[in-house]
Amino acid sequence: MTKDFLDEYVRDRAKTNRAFPKMVNGAIEARRLLRTLALRREKLGLSQTLVAARMNTSQSAVARLEAGEVDPRISTVERYAGALGQRLEARGTSKHTTRKAT
Repeated sequence: MTKDFLDEYVRDRAKTNRAFPKMVNGAIEARRLLRTLALRREKLGLSQTLVAARMNTSQSAVARLEAGEVDPRISTVERYAGALGQRLEARGTSKHTTRKAT
């Protein structure tokens, strides 16, 4: 695979912050989870407005969440999943913990 700017950036930042690559991977995993939940919302035919009402928040907050414009707390993602009739499960491994919607 060809290295790109992001690979170089992560490598350079890791020189001063050894945890940086792990942080990037965590952000990628969180984004993947949110995208999976957004696709689930669409498949269920639920509007952002309805999901927002179930979460007691605004449609624009749900839009920002789905667009990856915010770094949400786990409790927010749990509320989002719950509004879709889903729940989060955490799986611990020797290297890291992953979350998935079920």
